[in-house]
Formats: sequence, structure tokens, C-alpha cells
Amino acid sequence: CFGCGVSGDHFRFLTEHGGLSFPEAVEKLAGVAGIPLPARDERAERRDAERASLHDVMELAAQYFEAALAHNIGARARGYLNERQVSAAMQVRFRIGFAPDSRNGLKEHLAANGVSAEQIAASGLVVHGEDIAVPYDRFRNRVMFPITDFRDKVIAFGGRAMDPNARAKYLNSPETELFHKRQTLYNGFAARKSTREGKPVIVVEGYLDVIAAVSAGFEGAVAPLGTALSEEHVGLLWRMSDNPVLCFDGDEAGQRAMARTCEIVLPMLEPGKTVKVATLPEGMDPDDLIHEQGGAAFGELVAGARPLSEIVWSLETAGGVPGTPEERAALEQRLRALAGTIRNSSIRHHYSQAFREKLNAFFAPVRRNQNNSWRGGGQRRGEWGQGSRQAGGKTPRAVVSESFRNSRLLKKGAAVDFTSREAVIILSLVHHPELAETRLERLAALEFRSQSARRMLSALIDAITHEGEDETETLSQRLSGQGFEGELTQMRTLLAAQGVWQSGAEINLIDAETGLNHALALHYKSVELNRELRAAETALGQDPSEESFERLKDIQNQITSVDGTEALIEGFGSLSGRATPSF
Repeated sequence: CFGCGVSGDHFRFLTEHGGLSFPEAVEKLAGVAGIPLPARDERAERRDAERASLHDVMELAAQYFEAALAHNIGARARGYLNERQVSAAMQVRFRIGFAPDSRNGLKEHLAANGVSAEQIAASGLVVHGEDIAVPYDRFRNRVMFPITDFRDKVIAFGGRAMDPNARAKYLNSPETELFHKRQTLYNGFAARKSTREGKPVIVVEGYLDVIAAVSAGFEGAVAPLGTALSEEHVGLLWRMSDNPVLCFDGDEAGQRAMARTCEIVLPMLEPGKTVKVATLPEGMDPDDLIHEQGGAAFGELVAGARPLSEIVWSLETAGGVPGTPEERAALEQRLRALAGTIRNSSIRHHYSQAFREKLNAFFAPVRRNQNNSWRGGGQRRGEWGQGSRQAGGKTPRAVVSESFRNSRLLKKGAAVDFTSREAVIILSLVHHPELAETRLERLAALEFRSQSARRMLSALIDAITHEGEDETETLSQRLSGQGFEGELTQMRTLLAAQGVWQSGAEINLIDAETGLNHALALHYKSVELNRELRAAETALGQDPSEESFERLKDIQNQITSVDGTEALIEGFGSLSGRATPSF
């Protein structure tokens, strides 16, 4: 079509616009063309005949309920619908009806129209069983909502109780040959048609939410039926839209439902296929919001729906900041586990990377002003501070717990086998120890590749967190006195040979902090990429496909880029009189 840009064949036209299944479309077109089709399996023919018969039964039931609502017997149900602001037009559009308070009314009506007892039982419209002598109507004294399939044929019903003392406020048809609740969406047929006009698909909770949304112009509204959103539901939604919007209540139950849905959707994500999430005001559902604040308010809510990655982050952080290393580690572990459930390797990689970037930003230190800095005032850069003292004349270091001060992370060694970036991080802290103040526990948890760098870092943190006898001693002197003079010299020589200057003792503190933050960010990225590389190698061994190989190559190229090229930082080095804008 040159107008809308949609392409396809006759079969696609009939399945999408005519609501036919593919076999039905084939049969219809074959009949038009006069082409005989091969004989079908007898069992399949019999099953199709039974399904067609059940469709007829369900249509008879829908007409019975519609007539009851229009009759005097349906006056109370009409009053209820009026209270819920369901207009007459919406009642007709959704074919809303009423089930009278009778044990046999529908059963007798169907029998009078030639429906056998077996068909009535198979339809799910009566309650029957070995322990029930006489089957009786399943739906009694309820407002009835017909449920249709994607061909707009009635396949089931949902009933809302009129009796406030009823055990179940809502009652759905049981699973039948026609109705499978995990593969059905209320208003699915009309919603699918609306998406061809560019309308968004919006998932709400109940029948009245759908009806309110449609009445406000949101014709793509759908709802699952008496069950949480399933993988099958997500597949149906993605057949209608690449980016459906899921609406959840703002209360605790809504948050739990949101978390369960994230666990279902994450593994299924594919390039171009995702969901967005809109959170309703606490205590309100879409029906309430639309009737109290208008359709525009609901439209703003839908337009402001957030990406799934942001929702996962919000759920895991719960709006707070983890206060201890254990809590931070637990958050990182949870996010890593959630990203690991994504089956598509490319999306899994990008989610892992997005979570890592958020974690780095989330725990980024807030730099304190010069008057409140760790090193106090007037002393040389890299010296122990002369600020306020504790009892006994001791100068306070960065605040750390006693268990952290004495942990195995602070044990030191002496082997040398470090990388340039590891040397930048260590020397930046040696020459500017005040930069360690808000980073100590993060620094102690760094995953350095070389054993010598890990030992040097442990020795450095040990020196920072333990009081020395000589308070005028620099960190460099302190470490040299502990046997690390050779390592410090080798680090300085290595960086000087490479033209790396930002970790020197003479460098302006702001430039030093910028360089350290940049080195740490690239280090975190490198660690994450190497973790992804190991996962990609495993995936390639299990599935030697072209996609797995390309994913492995992509990660290898990213690692090469991170290890070989540092990003430019605008203005970096100007405070230290350096012309070099990057390292």
C-alpha cells in the first residue's frame, strides 16, 4: 500500500484485516480461486466441527445475556453500569449483558435452541461433574462481559457479582476447547485493529479499565483474564506492537505485580521488542483516573511510561541508596542476575553495560570543598593532614569500620606486574590521598588483573587507614619504607615513558580527580567487558552460530578500544598547564 506503507500478500490481509487464522485464509482463497484443497485429517475435521458448534453455543449465550440486561430483570445491573459510568454506547460495543439469578435459566434456553447437554457442558457455561447430580448455570446474578478471540468470536465470559456477599467478585469461564486464558486478551481483536492506525497498545487490569480507556479514545487497551501477564500474553502483545505500555497500580501489590512481570519479560526481550511501564497514582486504577481526572490525565500517564531497564533499576534500588558495601554488592549481584536471564546475547550485553554505568554513577563520590577536605589546610600535597585531632593527638583518617580496617583486603605484598591504568589509579592516590576519602571501600573492592597491583592497592589502603608514627611522612615515603619503593619507581617510569602525566604529585587536584575518575570508569568498563567475553566464549562453545561469533568479535573489539584509546575530556589538563587533552 503506497498510502500507509504496509506490505504483504492476500493471506496477511485476511489474517490481519479479516481476523482469520492462516488455515482459514488459505481455505477462503482456495474457494475463491476454485482450487481444491487436500482432504484434511478426520480428527481435525471433527475437532473443527466441534469448535464451530461451541462458537454457536457461546453466541447464543451472549445473546441471552444481552436480552436479559435489556429486560426488566436486568434493571439492577443497568443501574450498576450507570454508577460505573459505562455508557449505553459502550454497553452495546462490548456486548455487556446480565445473567439472571437462576440455576437453570441459561441451560434451559440453550436446550430449547437444540444444544445438547454434552455441548452445554463443553462450553463451560454450567457447573457439572461426577459429584453433581444436575448441572446448573455457572453465572448467576452477574453483569456479563463476553470475551472474544482475535476473530471477534465469543469464546468465554467474565461475570461481575451483583451480590456484595458473593464469594468471588469476578468469575471467569473455565478453560475449554475455545478458551485458554493465557492466550487471550480482553478486547484483543479491536486493539489489534487500532494498532494499524498507530494507536498504542495499553495493558490494564480489568474489564472496566479497558472499557473506560476505550471510551476515552484509547482503543488499544487490553487486559489479561483472571491471571497475571504470561509469556504467551507478551507474545500476543508483540504481535500487535513492538512497544506496548503496561499499567500498574502504585501500591505494594502493584509493585509486586510489576516485579513479576519484569521477570517474565526480561528473558524474552529481542532487538526492537520491549515494553514500557506506567505507574498509576496509589489507590487508583485506570477506570478511576479517567472518570475523576479525564482521558487527558490517562494520556499523560501513558506518554510518560518508562523503559523496562529504568523500571528494573527502580525496583531493585527501591528509591534508596545502599549504605554499606554488602548492600551495594547485593544490588550489583541482583542486577547482574536479572541481566543474565535475558536470552538474547546482544540485549543481555547492553543491559549489563547499562546497569554497570548506573552503578558507577549511583556510587560516584561527592567531592568536598577545600575547607572540609581530608587533608586539612596548609600542608604539602600527599602529606598526612594537620586538621582536627582525636583524643590522644591522633589525626582522624577517612571514616571506615573496624572490620574493614582489619580485613584481608588490606594485606600487602610486593610482586610487580601492573598495567598502565592500574598504575594511574595507584599513583593518583599516592600523590593525592585526599581523593581516597569517599572511595575507600570501592577502591578496596577493585578487580585488578595483576596480582602485584592488587597487593600495591591493599598496601596503599592500609597506609591510608592506619595511623603512622611520623605525621609529616608522605604516603610515598611510607610505602617506600614498607618495601614498595621499587614498585613505585617502576610505576612512575612506566607512565613517564607513555607520556601519562595526570597522576603526578605536581598536578592540580581537580585534574588529578578528573583523571582518576576517568581511569576508574574505564577500568570498570574493561572488567565488565572481560566478564562479557567469558560469557560469549561459553555461548560460542554451546551454540557455534554466526550470531554468537559476531557477538564475541564485537566484545573483543570493544576491549581493544577500551585498552588502547582513552576518551577525550574537554579542558582536561588546563589547570595543570598541560596541552595534552587526554591520556
